[in-house]
Amino acid sequence: AMHETPTKVRILDGVGVLFVDTRTEIDFSLIHEARLKAKAKRRLRKNSSRDSGRGDSLSDNGDVVRGTSVAPTSPKSKLLDRKSRLGKGRGLPKKGGAGGKGVWGRSGEVYEPEAVDERDPNYDEDQENCVYETVVPPLDERDFEKTVTPIVQEYFEHGDTNEVAELLAELNLGPMRSVVPSLAVALALEAKASHRELTSRLLADLCGPVLSHSDMEKSFDKLLRELPDLVLDTPGAAQLVGQFIARAVSDQILSKTYIEGYKGKVDCEYARAALDRAAVLLKMSMGGLRIDSQWGTGGGQQPVIQLIKEMNLLLKEYILSGDSKEAERCLRDLEVPHFHHEFVYEAIVMVLESNGEKTFKMVLQLLKSLSVSSIITVDQMRRGYQRVYMDIAEINIDVPRAYFILEQFVDKSFGMGIIDVKLRDLCPCR
Repeated sequence: AMHETPTKVRILDGVGVLFVDTRTEIDFSLIHEARLKAKAKRRLRKNSSRDSGRGDSLSDNGDVVRGTSVAPTSPKSKLLDRKSRLGKGRGLPKKGGAGGKGVWGRSGEVYEPEAVDERDPNYDEDQENCVYETVVPPLDERDFEKTVTPIVQEYFEHGDTNEVAELLAELNLGPMRSVVPSLAVALALEAKASHRELTSRLLADLCGPVLSHSDMEKSFDKLLRELPDLVLDTPGAAQLVGQFIARAVSDQILSKTYIEGYKGKVDCEYARAALDRAAVLLKMSMGGLRIDSQWGTGGGQQPVIQLIKEMNLLLKEYILSGDSKEAERCLRDLEVPHFHHEFVYEAIVMVLESNGEKTFKMVLQLLKSLSVSSIITVDQMRRGYQRVYMDIAEINIDVPRAYFILEQFVDKSFGMGIIDVKLRDLCPCR
C-alpha cells in the first residue's frame, strides 16, 4: 500500500530497471519515453552492419542524428558492397552497364573521336600531319618458296594468268621478284607438256604488268647456272630450258641478242646444250616452224575439234604401225581422261567403215590393252559404246552392213572382257 512504510518499487521497461520511490508519484510519460529510446537503440544495433557507413548515431536526448561519418569497426562490414542494400531488384547492373571501372558503357552509345589536347605533356605537333599506311615486309627466300609455289601449282589447274598476277601484286616480292620465272620453269620441268605450255603463257602475261624484262633475263641466267642440279631430277632439263628460252625470245620476253651474249662465255656443258637448242629452234622458226606450239597439244583447254583430229590421227598411225604401247603413250599425253569416250567411239566407227578383218582385230586388241591398263576407265568405255548404239541408224545410211558388223564387234568385245553382259544386251539390231 502506498501509505505504509516507504519502500522502492522497480518497474521493468524491457531494457533496464527503474527504481522509483513509492512515496513519489509515478510519471508514466517518462516510462514511455524510456521505452522509445530503448527501441531506437535496438533498431540501431540491428541495422549496424548495413548502416555503419552512414554514420547514424543517437544524441543525448535519444534523437537519431544522420550524416556523421563513423569508421567501420566490424570486419564483416559491407561498405564497399555495390549490391542493393534492400535486397530488391532483378540483379541487373547499375546505370545500365555504364557505371564503374572496366565496363564498355551503355548499349547503343556511340563514341565520338576524342579531341587532341594541346596542353597534354605528351602532345606532339608532328603527329597531326602523320599518314599511317599498312606496310608488308618483303619476302625472304624461305617464305618466297612457301608462298609462290602453291600459287603456281594452282595455276596449273585453272590456267588463269590474271589471278596469278593479282596474287603476286599483293605480295611484297622485293629482290625476289626476279626469281618468279625461274621457280615457275623449275616446277614445269617436272610436270606435263601442257603445264609447260601454261608456264610459257604465264611468263608472257606477267612480263610488263608484274615483271620487267631485266627480271626475266636475271631469272633465265639463274636457270642456266642451276642446270647441273636440275638435270639430277629431270634428265632432259637442258633441252627443255632451251625450248623455254626460244619461246621467250619468240614472245619478246627476252631480247634477240640474249643468246649471242653467251657466246664464248659458257663453261657448263648443260648450259651450252640449252643455248644451242634455243638457237636451233629460233633458226627453224625462220623457216616456218611455230615455236608457240613446240610443247605439243594436250589438256582439256584445247578445242574439242582439235582433240577429235588428234584421236583420229592416233588411230590411223596405230593401224599402220601396230604399236599399241605408242598409242597408249600418245593417248595419255593428250591429258583428257574425261574425253576418252570419244576415242572409243571413233575406234568403233573406224571398224564399221572398214572392209577388212585387220582393222577389226587391231582395234579389239587396242581396246583390250587400254582397258587392262586402266587408261580408259569402265565408265568411259561404256559411254563410247552407248554413243555408237545411239548413232548406228545414221551410220547405217552410209554403211549398209553396220548393224551386222556392230553385233559381231560387241560379241567379240564381251568375249574378251572389254564390256559386261548388260552392255552387250543393249546392242541394237536391224
